[in-house]
Amino acid sequence: MSVMSKPPPLSSATAAPTALARALDHNETVKDTVAQSADELLIIHAVLKQEIPDNVQTGEVAQALQQADELETKIKDTAQELAQVNEVLAQEIDERADLERELLATKAALVREQAKS
Repeated sequence: MSVMSKPPPLSSATAAPTALARALDHNETVKDTVAQSADELLIIHAVLKQEIPDNVQTGEVAQALQQADELETKIKDTAQELAQVNEVLAQEIDERADLERELLATKAALVREQAKS
């Protein structure tokens, strides 16, 4: 006699955000903050370069402007790296979710088979 059984309930891991999902969310927030900071630095740098006369852009002022330029590049690169890390995290989350669904389906099939015997 075949007994129809419901699939097992979703585990708390699938019902609630996983540690990876929370890390991804946090990384997305950090990436956005870093990108926004780079944009703000770009504006500040452009204003300073425009407002400071060329004849004053020497010595420490020139060095500060150069460092701001380098920092802007570094921040943009960091934002891009974070975006790449986030892509990898998102893929890992999807893979784990797929595996968990497969596992739940396998467990449900096993329960059905055990119920038949």
